[in-house]
Amino acid sequence: MVNFPPHSLENRVKETLHKAFWDRLKKQISASPPDYTQAIQLLQEIKEALLLLLLPQNSQLRSQIEGVLDLELIRQEAEHGALDIRGLTTSILGTMAMLCAPFRDEEVQGLQSLTDPAELLREIFRVLDLMKMDMLNFTIQSLRPYLQECYVQYEQEKFQKILDKLPNSLDNTTEWLRRAAAAVSASSLQSPSCPAASSSSDARFQGAVSSSSTVPSVMSVLNRGYMDLLCWEPGQSEYPETLLLDQARLQEVQAQVNQLTIIAAVLLVTSGVCGNTLFGSPGFIDRLKLVTKVLLEGLSSIRYEEALQDISDQVLQEVSRTLSQLGYPAFASEKCTSLKGQIKSIADKGNAVRHIIGWAVCDGNDSLMEQH
Repeated sequence: MVNFPPHSLENRVKETLHKAFWDRLKKQISASPPDYTQAIQLLQEIKEALLLLLLPQNSQLRSQIEGVLDLELIRQEAEHGALDIRGLTTSILGTMAMLCAPFRDEEVQGLQSLTDPAELLREIFRVLDLMKMDMLNFTIQSLRPYLQECYVQYEQEKFQKILDKLPNSLDNTTEWLRRAAAAVSASSLQSPSCPAASSSSDARFQGAVSSSSTVPSVMSVLNRGYMDLLCWEPGQSEYPETLLLDQARLQEVQAQVNQLTIIAAVLLVTSGVCGNTLFGSPGFIDRLKLVTKVLLEGLSSIRYEEALQDISDQVLQEVSRTLSQLGYPAFASEKCTSLKGQIKSIADKGNAVRHIIGWAVCDGNDSLMEQH
């Protein structure tokens, strides 16, 4: 099942379609006489989902499910007006209680209090989806030691075969690690309190490596390399070949880092203009974070400029509202213009506030990687 961002157009369309589907089911079941066509299709899907949750040794339970959810018999009962939806859902809930993980027991038991057949079927599907994820996570967790045992060796062998045929096939990975090693070596010679030092040229990095008497550890180079990927710019250079399969996932993390950077910059700018009085007001910071996060949701970094225009308007409204609530006079127009201008300027990648926060993320968080 595809999950869209909560406030996206796609998510609203999905929710509207889902609501229409379940409303239609409720109308069919409530009709006189009831129309069970759609309900029977759902019972078939529930049956398939329950069978998928069974282990090979659960033959008795498999036979029980096949007997209770006999689709041919259910269709005949529906045709003669003798279908007992409540009885079927009670049996389904009993089977789910036997198959679910212990921490799902309370959730499954809670479904027994639902009296609307359509709502009950909807909730059964929701909990079954959770149970399938539980089973998947359990299977992965069980197999992880065996996968880890052979995965590294398998990957090394595959990459070695590629290297034997194409000696230059990992040039991008080599360059990525070289840059990371140069940055680690350079940072060991620089004051960690000077963000400007992190923007040295590659030549200076290379010089730092050659002039350094200490060789950076493998872990520190990898940590730095992965942190650099969180600040990766399109067209900056080719992505490391060894991480191409993970590129989409890493870019999602990068988008989250960019969003957090913008939120932090908005809070820092607003704090500088408004002072501690407003920022000490209960809930003020949380409201600013929420409005900023909502307006950035689902946007790529190239659209931050237009988003920050809206954010500056919303922040100013929140500031004015809070000033009024606390009994303080409103800001002068010059101060309002200054606040909006400083927030909108965060879209510029050369913005000083954004640069400091971005440096802290990409250059100052190696220790966090080492801890995890």
